[in-house]
Amino acid sequence: MSVIKEFREFIARGNVVDLAVGVIIGGSFGAIVKSLVDQVVMPPIGLITGGIDFSKLEWVLRADNPATEVIEKVAIGYGGFINTVIQFLIVAAAVFLLVKAINSARREAPAEPEAPPAPTPSEALLTEIRDLLKAGKAG
Repeated sequence: MSVIKEFREFIARGNVVDLAVGVIIGGSFGAIVKSLVDQVVMPPIGLITGGIDFSKLEWVLRADNPATEVIEKVAIGYGGFINTVIQFLIVAAAVFLLVKAINSARREAPAEPEAPPAPTPSEALLTEIRDLLKAGKAG
């Protein structure tokens, strides 16, 4: 029973819940970025480059042979890799901006210099004696 109790305490900690929320939000954010890259960013880039669909770009190492069903096409899909790199760059930029915003929000205004502490009663008395002695010598 103690293992179950420890597990319940572990799950109830705020850090674990925050981490779980972060993972869920991160997964959803990844899907949004994938859609952004595949459906918004890459079509104009493909249009600029002459109608190339990057997701279908590949280097064929061995073409498939329709005469035999055994040999399948072997290809390196570098277009999908290009899409993934663009997705990574967008996620990295978004995370950078998020961290930058959080850091700027955390920065506090520069602290004003502290006023010098008030003199102790003995210092105040000594200062008064000094001032009286100066006044007596001057007059």
